[in-house]
Amino acid sequence: MRIGVLTGGGDCPGLNAVIRAVVRKGIDTYGHEFVGFRDGWRGPLEGYAMDLDISRVRGILPRGGTILGSSRTNPFKIERGVEKIKENLAEQGVDALVAIGGEDTLGVATKLTELDVNVVGVPKTIDNDLNATDYTFGFDTAVNIAMEAIDRLHTTAESHHRTLVVEVMGRHAGWIALHAGLAGGANVILLPERKFDLDQVAVYVEKRYQTNYSPIIVVSEGAMPLDGQMVLATGELDAFGHVRLGGIGQWLAEQLEKKTGKEARAVVLGHIQRGGAPTAFDRVLATRLGLAAIDAVHEGDFGKMVALHGTEIARVPFIAATGELKTVPPARYGEAEVFFG
Repeated sequence: MRIGVLTGGGDCPGLNAVIRAVVRKGIDTYGHEFVGFRDGWRGPLEGYAMDLDISRVRGILPRGGTILGSSRTNPFKIERGVEKIKENLAEQGVDALVAIGGEDTLGVATKLTELDVNVVGVPKTIDNDLNATDYTFGFDTAVNIAMEAIDRLHTTAESHHRTLVVEVMGRHAGWIALHAGLAGGANVILLPERKFDLDQVAVYVEKRYQTNYSPIIVVSEGAMPLDGQMVLATGELDAFGHVRLGGIGQWLAEQLEKKTGKEARAVVLGHIQRGGAPTAFDRVLATRLGLAAIDAVHEGDFGKMVALHGTEIARVPFIAATGELKTVPPARYGEAEVFFG
């Protein structure tokens, strides 16, 4: 069997570990051949590919990013996109695809499966917002990067007696903010799942200053105030119709400075959360998911995504993962609220 592999959407620590596991087991155990499609769905759309063998995947386990490249290409927004993919797969002699990505990449995989393209999915997103899996690889790395930043910011906040607002990624789900904020000892955590009361945040800030400590506020990029709108960097949309976010951290710092009279600064972690080497947890999870994905392909169990359930790797239908986002439940946010102020 000749199998294509692609990585789509935002880059994510652990992608190379999946590629390595798929290729190593696919060749050593099953004797399959592999072709790597470049830059997400653009690869099979344009026939942009490279051979993948064991020599290509040696040494890539600890590397961040993806050796295949990525993009946010949506073939369903391109004229004859699906037909072009089918034609290029046939020309390359590809029998099946392993698609590694988040909601958008696997959303495309879901539609292609319904159109008789053989696809197995691997869940990837630093946001941890895919349903039907306990965790996605990349999330642990992003949280650790954000936590380290918060740890460092505590000392500069105390030195200068100022409020620091840390903006982290999280468009519609606040998992990174929740975990990084709890681990980093933030005084307030603001998520997209619940609109925040600016006056109450100011009260928490004042309370923190009364203890002779300086506040750290962690806010997801998609968080919104009660009576306001989502703060946007631009009005631009990507190929999947998502608005580019950013700006809530700066806006919040300015508002808190006005309300409290205390200096406030915003720190936007941005794409640094995606970069660098994956943590041990993400390397192991990505490897296990890759091994399970090639098993599913070999068995012809298409239209499925491999997922982490407890400590075991399972297979779930694409629609279970992409039908709706996994957001932070109220009870989990309630755990964090204990430490506000």
